[in-house]
Amino acid sequence: MKLKYPMQILPNQLNKPSFIQKLEWVINPVGYLESAAQQHPDIFTAEIIGFGDTLVFVNHPQAIQEILTNDRKKFAALGEHNKIFQPITGNYSVLMLDGDRHRKRRQLVMPSFHGDRMRSYGELIRNITEKAWSQLPTNQVFTAQNIMQDISLQVILQTVFGVHEGERSQELNKRLALMAELFTSPYTSSFLFFTFLQKDLGSWSPWGKFLRDRQQLDELVYEEIAERRAANNPDRIDIFSMLMSSQDEAGHSMTDQELHDELITLLFAGYETTAIAMTWALYLIHQHPQVLEKLLAELDTLGESPDPMSIFRLPYLTAVCNESLRLRPVTLITLPRVVQQPVKVLGHSLEPGTILSGCVYSLHQREDLYPQAKQFQPERFLERQYSPYEFMPFGGGVRRCLGEALAVFEMKLVLATILLNYQLELADNKPEMPCRRGVIFAPARGVRMMITGKRSSKESRIMANMQSYRE
Repeated sequence: MKLKYPMQILPNQLNKPSFIQKLEWVINPVGYLESAAQQHPDIFTAEIIGFGDTLVFVNHPQAIQEILTNDRKKFAALGEHNKIFQPITGNYSVLMLDGDRHRKRRQLVMPSFHGDRMRSYGELIRNITEKAWSQLPTNQVFTAQNIMQDISLQVILQTVFGVHEGERSQELNKRLALMAELFTSPYTSSFLFFTFLQKDLGSWSPWGKFLRDRQQLDELVYEEIAERRAANNPDRIDIFSMLMSSQDEAGHSMTDQELHDELITLLFAGYETTAIAMTWALYLIHQHPQVLEKLLAELDTLGESPDPMSIFRLPYLTAVCNESLRLRPVTLITLPRVVQQPVKVLGHSLEPGTILSGCVYSLHQREDLYPQAKQFQPERFLERQYSPYEFMPFGGGVRRCLGEALAVFEMKLVLATILLNYQLELADNKPEMPCRRGVIFAPARGVRMMITGKRSSKESRIMANMQSYRE
């Protein structure tokens, strides 16, 4: 929907034709944002596509905080502006709701990602990781993103869906991967942004194939919903079962369609995003040997087979994950907000109907917050406490990512499990640059790596050194 802004001069409009801006946003969004932020570091108006044609991007932490903490009063998080996700998530996902319906849905979903439920997933995540990496050959190049996607998909299927083995698991695995594969490049991602491309020209056409893959996935999900309702097993601990049994304050449960749309949202939101975040972290760690050395020293303090929660609480591992998410956020902007009454943002008057978005990427590149912002420096997160509006890889306000807790927990456990057991190196020195993959941003080449050997325990290394010394 293209909004008109009568009698209003929007702040810092870029001196580029609208069509060129739209193409840059789809093809090279990082370059587009960096160029704009150089001209206007705090706020600028973008002519892009996906969340309304004209957006005001805000890069200033205090202004972002004001926007995200005044939801429904001055600024509203309206589901209609998230329609770019609708072909994947459906109409009844939490992403598409707003107001009281959105608040109630978040209240139903949020408990699934906190407390003892997270702890119960620790061994499962570690076992999935160990199984996946044990199948990789030594001294052969592999693509890290592929193996991280395999891990993340299994974690999602087992923690969210509660599906572990068997034909249903294999089919869900296959269908999810097929749907995700459509949006693996800027070209194919354009089908989400340009609705005129969304034409079903048969199974041979990109959009036609997507629709058929989506239908087959939908059928699997609805079959699973029907079987779960019939079985009514109260002992299951997966997020699917918790959502099915949850009720709002009026005692209403989710309908089949609401449950379907929420499950699809959780599956897609938690699958590729987490896999890509872990891939970036693995790449950056091995690009900086001093970080790897310091991280291994910290992991070694935990001894053999450390408890998952002990891993989760490690300060330097936390700093490494945070710095990776800062430098290479998987999503570049927050979900949009719409001005509800005349307001001023950073001295600029904005009228009702104006669409704003916090620019996560530009925020994370601010030199006043992150000196030498282009450098990978995990220590900055040990030296300073950042507010939720200075560091926000998971968005903020009422649209903050529901799966953040599971994503961070998984990221730390997977990285620790890999680093404790394997010696790795990057297969080449070519830098990895972010590339659009649907609405998220992944390493363009997927990070090519090689296992050079198994990593022995700390005690084994000490014994080997002692033996070498005696000889």
